[in-house]
Amino acid sequence: MTPHISAIEVHDIRFPTSRFLHGSDAMNPDPDYSAAYCILRTSDDSNHGCGLTFTIGRGTELCVAAIQALSPRLIGLNLDDIEADLAGFWKRMVGDSQLRWLGPEKGVVHLAAAAVVNAVWDLLAKRAGKPLWRYLADMSPEQLVSAIDFSNIRDVMDADRALEILHHQRPHREARIEQLASEGHPAYTTSAGWLGYPDKQIEKLAREAAADGWQAIKIKVGRDLQDDIRRCALIRKILGEDLLLMIDANQVWEVDQAIDWIKALTPYRPHWIEEPINPDDILGHAKIKQAVAPTKVATGEHCHNRIMFKQFLQADAIDFVQIDACRLGGVNEVLAVLLMAAAYDKPVCPHAGGVGLCEYVQHLSFFDTIAVSGGENGQMIEHAGHLHEHFLDPIRVRDGHYLMPDKPGFSIEMYPDSLATYAYPHGSAWQQ
Repeated sequence: MTPHISAIEVHDIRFPTSRFLHGSDAMNPDPDYSAAYCILRTSDDSNHGCGLTFTIGRGTELCVAAIQALSPRLIGLNLDDIEADLAGFWKRMVGDSQLRWLGPEKGVVHLAAAAVVNAVWDLLAKRAGKPLWRYLADMSPEQLVSAIDFSNIRDVMDADRALEILHHQRPHREARIEQLASEGHPAYTTSAGWLGYPDKQIEKLAREAAADGWQAIKIKVGRDLQDDIRRCALIRKILGEDLLLMIDANQVWEVDQAIDWIKALTPYRPHWIEEPINPDDILGHAKIKQAVAPTKVATGEHCHNRIMFKQFLQADAIDFVQIDACRLGGVNEVLAVLLMAAAYDKPVCPHAGGVGLCEYVQHLSFFDTIAVSGGENGQMIEHAGHLHEHFLDPIRVRDGHYLMPDKPGFSIEMYPDSLATYAYPHGSAWQQ
């Protein structure tokens, strides 16, 4: 008998990263990297699926409650039935007629849906004995398309256009897998440039990153212009003329202020400005993009659904598409955004500045390069060097590249001891 999902456990996990200002930026000066984390149990106990949604401390309990509110829609579902109708499963998880009132497809309920949806994909990949990127890459174009809800994006991407893109890339799949297995996937690091770090620490970390083979470093900006000028000059001196510098304002500016500020930093040749303004201001991003060239514009970590990405692409408001594995509604919705980005020839550079996000998005980027985009227009994966030791299958990097994950699943399962230690508020890490 095919197993079904029999139970779901939900945990409020928080890491006190604010004590060392890890993750600090102009909008979020004291984040405690956190996760609403769930474990799906099956009736035959042959496998379990894990998923999380990333938060930065207070409010994680809201995502935990939302996951619990979604759990009745999940318990009892047969794994074969889910796999046979992945789009139907996704619609079931985001389509509750009463919970949708709290969204729809945005906010706390959508974050919770992402944790549950990704946990199911983790479970399916484990059952197949494959890392998630390989599980996706082994699906036929028709199977991949059948996993996507095209509602509200058909004016940009429908099933026929998606099949055209996937079939075009299909002949190159194995060659790309071989190349990525040999070289890894290009990446950039954020770990050197948190806004709360003093200059000496930034300089030390940037020099170490360059020596370790990183070809691109991102720093946080937006609090004080003169500080930003000094820090960008410091980093540019370390990077020389050839390595990339990216800057990230985390939404703190107004449109015209952003334009003036970015122009003041142009002498240091930033490759992109990330989240210059409120993430909902699509036309504002378009105005900034036109005004600050050749500096490019990147955003997406707060784009809460495929429809918002559609409009960013239609308005030509961004140069880089920064999907977030759990701001979007999990793998199904990510697939839709990957295809739209490919249709507009925009590189996908996922957001991964948070606990578990690097583990998540490596699979999505490897799959994107293999099966959707081809990986030839500047794709990079963000790297943040914190908290990977809590995962059974942590990321591996070498010379500024992610190495292919090879264990079954989505790489998001955490050690039981970590769950116990960092459970909020009763874990030992919070009792000290």
